[in-house]
Order: sequence, then structure tokens, then C-alpha cells
Amino acid sequence: MTQLLGEFDCKLDAKGRLMVPAALKKQLPESEKEGLIINRGFEKNLVIYPKKVWDAIVTDLSKLNIYEKNNREFIRSFTRGATELSLDAAGRVLLPKSLVDYAGIGSDLVLACQLDRIEVWDKKSYEDIFDDVPENFANLAEQVMGGKKGGVDGE
Repeated sequence: MTQLLGEFDCKLDAKGRLMVPAALKKQLPESEKEGLIINRGFEKNLVIYPKKVWDAIVTDLSKLNIYEKNNREFIRSFTRGATELSLDAAGRVLLPKSLVDYAGIGSDLVLACQLDRIEVWDKKSYEDIFDDVPENFANLAEQVMGGKKGGVDGE
């Protein structure tokens, strides 16, 4: 499983290109030949997936019953705007304007690694999320993870 780490402050150039930070690029060795997929996030952000991760998601989506309206709506909404990204010779990717507009991304942005994907946020929006961090993070951890035993062995 891909495990991406880090949080990177970046800038978009005038043409909408993003220079992939070297430390992140090292974590994505297959991306130059296999590619990356960018898509809308569940919040007002974008998500970059390594191609293998995206393929696994599409496999899961293809198992949904398309005769059920909610499934069709979810598939349509989830895949809307999905675009393949390619690194150019300088290590940049061109972010689609429609997706940048959707997420309200200006020239300053944050790449936030989240397990096997990278969230792309407008810098101010990303900082604003943490202004609303739950007052008691320990309670949130208990609600989300309380049913699991601690440590790697205690799944």
C-alpha cells in the first residue's frame, strides 16, 4: 500500500502549473510512467491519486449496482472532473482550470498527504480548517477509533 507523508506549501504559476516538491516526488516513483489522477475532493479541495490507487477505487465503483439511483449519482459526482496528470520534464503538473476554480485555489496552495492520496487545498482554506479543530481531539479519536485496539497488532 502506498503511504504518503508530508505537508507542502506550494505555488501555482501563471499557467496553472504546480511544481511537485522533490520530497513528495521521491514518494511517487511510479508517477512519471504510470501517471496521477486528480479529482474533486469531498470538501472544497482536490485530491491527487497515484494511478494504482485510482484504479482500485474505480474497481470498487464498478461493483456498485448502477440500477440504483444513489449509486449512479455517487459515481457521477465522484468521478466528475477526474483528469490524468503527467509530470513534465521540469517536474510540474498542469492543474485543470475547472478543478482549480471548483476548489477556490489561488496561487498559494497546500499539498497534504493523506495515507495513499494527496489533498490539494487553497492555503487559506486549509489553515481555516484547523481553526475549527475540535476542542477535544481525544474525544474525536475515541469516537472514530475507539472500537479498535491500539497498535498495529490490535486490529
